[in-house]
Amino acid sequence: MLSFEDRRIVVTGAAGLVGQNLIPRLKQRGCRHIVAIDKHPANTRTLARLHPDITIIEADLAEPGDWQDAFAGADTLVLNHAQIGAIHEAPFLRNNITATETVLAAAKRHGIGTVVHMSSSVVNSIAHDFYTESKKAQEALVVANGLPVCVLRPTLMFGWFDRKHLGWLARFMRRMPLFPVPGSGRYLRQPLYVGDFCDIIIAAIERPRPGEAFNITGQQSIDYIDLIRAVKTAVGAKAAIVRIPYSLFWLLLTIYALFDRNPPFTTKQLEALVTPDVFEVIDWPGLFGVTPTPLAEALTTTFRDPTYATIELEF
Repeated sequence: MLSFEDRRIVVTGAAGLVGQNLIPRLKQRGCRHIVAIDKHPANTRTLARLHPDITIIEADLAEPGDWQDAFAGADTLVLNHAQIGAIHEAPFLRNNITATETVLAAAKRHGIGTVVHMSSSVVNSIAHDFYTESKKAQEALVVANGLPVCVLRPTLMFGWFDRKHLGWLARFMRRMPLFPVPGSGRYLRQPLYVGDFCDIIIAAIERPRPGEAFNITGQQSIDYIDLIRAVKTAVGAKAAIVRIPYSLFWLLLTIYALFDRNPPFTTKQLEALVTPDVFEVIDWPGLFGVTPTPLAEALTTTFRDPTYATIELEF
């Protein structure tokens, strides 16, 4: 079994939420050979500033190019890139499907022996939207490719470098006197701390599980409105939380999207928010040897850490 000191690990989507949290943890485990690939210029620069000691490549994975040569000699791929939000279908197809085909081709050509794929709990959702359908197709592509892959399906994640989801909501809450919640706000969430998820990824690298798939669900269920209250406490915000009718919330998002080509929250994500999904909770602490971080502690670490809490990624 390879030690982390000897592994050469390629991480795609490395400048996003998971990648930015995973890389420092890999380095803490002694990993010296990390190739981090991402196409977002500003966020890739942030990654390079934080980790000048690793190989960082800015590249669009949907386009074949020199970045594929970086897979030579690698033994592990963390397949982590994904399009999470957009108004139209095209970015989801390009970044979740086309880019994945190109990455898999490079991994196969260079004989990578361990693959950990970041899928999503939405593959088990009753929701029907561009993100859900493209993530289902992406996972199917990865599994059918023939590489030795372990599939991880996380629920809604939060933590350092969260530019969407709770990170964006926290920043909004700090700036505005009112924080709107759609409808009753009683929509069950199962949030997952990205720090715990990264420890699971590392465990799946250290002890490969080819051909297996795991639903990685936050251990603590909470209604959306109570989650927002917990975020408010962790952030120390003073915004008043107010419920507004779902239809009005949907209309406001529609209007916002007319002025922002890449809005942080879309009507499709609103529809997914109120979808009554309850995801399977498995014993991932026992399976992967990872102790779950209590929700309140994880939120405090996310929003009050002196090193990382103030770093904001761009959309």
